[in-house]
Amino acid sequence: MKRAWFIAVLIFVAAGLTVTGLTLSGPAQAAPAHPAAPAARLVVFDCPGQHAMVRPKSFVLACADGNSAVQKLAWSTWASGLASAKATLVQNDCTPYCAAGHFHSYPALVVLWGSKAIGHGEHAYTRLTMILTGARPGYYDAVHHKWVYAPVTQTFPLVTSSAGA
Repeated sequence: MKRAWFIAVLIFVAAGLTVTGLTLSGPAQAAPAHPAAPAARLVVFDCPGQHAMVRPKSFVLACADGNSAVQKLAWSTWASGLASAKATLVQNDCTPYCAAGHFHSYPALVVLWGSKAIGHGEHAYTRLTMILTGARPGYYDAVHHKWVYAPVTQTFPLVTSSAGA
């Protein structure tokens, strides 16, 4: 399990380097003759109608009902095209139904990636990938009549504006 987790992290780091255009080797390049434009402010939106956030401490995944979120985000990277953090997935088991359910916590790594210009010198991350590093939430699949568990890695599209739903 540790080896699979390590490989998954390496894949995401390599993907992040590719997305941001960084490489681990190669010829050195001279600085441009003209000053670089100021770096764009990088933001993320969790739900429609909310304000842009920079390095948020928590992030809602289930906007309609709030039954799933990542909390205790500890960002190690917040750069153009890639941000990464250790986090805790907090998810409602909805048993016996969501209003009476219980929230459970699961350790996770969160990677924000992709970029979309949203105006005024801001770029919004467009994707969230979550890697569950320990226990995973389980739920009953009524169609197949069995208990199943969330995948280790999940990717979600992100809202890229504060426009209401």
